[in-house]
Amino acid sequence: MHIMEGFLPPEWCLFWYLLSAPVIVYGLIRIIRISDERPEAKPLLAVSGAFMFVLSSLKLPSVTGSCSHPTGNGLGAVLFGPAVTSVLALIVLIFQALLLAHGGITTLGANVFSMGIIGPVCAWGIYRITRSAIPSSAAVFLAAFLGDLMTYVTTSIQLALAFPKPGFMEALVKFMVIFAYTQVPLAVAEGLLTVVIFENILKLKPDIMEKLQVIGKPAVEG
Repeated sequence: MHIMEGFLPPEWCLFWYLLSAPVIVYGLIRIIRISDERPEAKPLLAVSGAFMFVLSSLKLPSVTGSCSHPTGNGLGAVLFGPAVTSVLALIVLIFQALLLAHGGITTLGANVFSMGIIGPVCAWGIYRITRSAIPSSAAVFLAAFLGDLMTYVTTSIQLALAFPKPGFMEALVKFMVIFAYTQVPLAVAEGLLTVVIFENILKLKPDIMEKLQVIGKPAVEG
């Protein structure tokens, strides 16, 4: 998913930076609020960020200029919502770009938008919609699985917009098909692993999960 340094044209780099910036600002506000109101949730923030860092560092070759890997964004989205997850993704992506040559600074906005915003929005929405209708483990699996896939759909759109040859739809289909070979099984594995982590957190810290409204009465992020 990580689009490599210097691969996108400058105008698209700027576009994705501008699109991602407001969400990052709101995410920082959310983190400050959570830290003030629920200081006991800080370790879960760290766990969510570490989970994303480790999983998204396990890359496989894929589309030229990009790669295929788990995203790890479902856990943070389920626990804290997409805005907070966007900040965690920003931190993860900066470290990966600087220390692992995975992604890049010029493409940071695009990578944050796909892995830190659209994927988590999808995961968060799926969990909120399904958690009262199916077991929580199934809802978490769907959230992580679809959040992962939506991240790659977004990256495919970004690449097709930047390189619409011979046309946008043809390029989009090409990118999505290439990603699908590796990403569908990776998304299944990520969904299962996220369920394991979620269930362990739920077993160890049910009180924090209730305070964060991850379990119990559904609430709108705000």
